[in-house]
Parts: sequence; structure tokens; C-alpha cells
Amino acid sequence: MDEKLFDKWDFNVEVMDSGLKGHINLDPVYIPHSSGRYQKKRFGKAKLSIVERLINKLMRSGSAKKKIGGRFLRRKGGHSGKKVKVYHTVKNAFDIINSKTKKSPLEVLIRALENSAPMEETTTITYGGVKYHMAVDMSPQRRLDFALKYISLGASLKTFKSKKSFSEALAEEIILASNYDMKSVAVSKREEVERIAKSAR
Repeated sequence: MDEKLFDKWDFNVEVMDSGLKGHINLDPVYIPHSSGRYQKKRFGKAKLSIVERLINKLMRSGSAKKKIGGRFLRRKGGHSGKKVKVYHTVKNAFDIINSKTKKSPLEVLIRALENSAPMEETTTITYGGVKYHMAVDMSPQRRLDFALKYISLGASLKTFKSKKSFSEALAEEIILASNYDMKSVAVSKREEVERIAKSAR
């Protein structure tokens, strides 16, 4: 019998983006926790379950900030190092996603990652003492890293000046990103990065 995530969700999800297919790990696990097994291996994070990578990315250190009313409000990274807390947050968010979309939360998450992953970015090159911006293609691993970062950042920003719990904010961000909605922070960040790269071609 195949293991199911949180004993509820099946891992039979197809990744549509051929570039990300080899980097999104959908091997069945009951609890997405590897105890740092791949930490010291180069590109070991590719062997982590995609849900565990999301959990790890949500444990942000430092502070998030959002400009409201002409000033920046800061929110301390309250999930740093608290993996069990974030685990339950993601578990609750998946239940909310299922109740709102009537779809598998894993499928919605994969669509959100595909829609949030930028295809290209800019880099700075120096030629004759002058610096230029040049558009470059992003590697699949970096695309996935950016998508996870944008989704976790979007969930954090959605809790500012709001009565939403972090689970509700995370569920909302994932649902919006899966629908390629510009209200999603992750999708708008992707569009911004690609727009800057397009102007630097």
C-alpha cells in the first residue's frame, strides 16, 4: 500500500513543466521530515520531498516587511527553527486548499510552483570597465528555489494587518498562484523578474 501525505493525500500528481519535472520529488512519504539526511550532499535538496522543501522554506529567519501607509512594517520571523509548528501549519493549509478547491492539495501546490518559477533573470557583466545587465536563463533548481521562496514570502506578507491565520494565508497564496492570479505575490514577483530580464536582452 502506497504511503499518503499526512495519511490523506496521494502522490500521484503529474508535473507539467518539463524543466522542473526532474527536480520536484514526489516520492511517497507519510511525514515530510528527513532529519537533515541530505544536508551535506551537493544538490541533496533535490532528494527531499517537495512538501518538506516548502516547510523548510517557511522557516524563515530575519524579518519580513511590507510598505503600508508610506512606512515599512516589520514582522519578525517567528517560524525560524520551529519545524513542528510549520509542519502543522502546512497540514492545516492543505486541508483548507482541499475544502476550497475540491482538488488534491499536492496538485494545487505543483501548479503553484510551476506558475511561480521564473524562466530567466538578469546578471551583471563588466565589459571595458562598464557594467551591463544581461538576461540569462535560470537553471531548473534555481527556478524551483525562487518559486518556493516567493510562495513562502507571499504567505508571510498576507498576514500583515490581517486576522488571517498563517495557514489561511499560505492556502490563499498557493491557490492564487496555481490559478496564475496576479493577486498572488509569487506570480507578481515572477512577472517582475521576467519583465526586467526582457528589458535587458
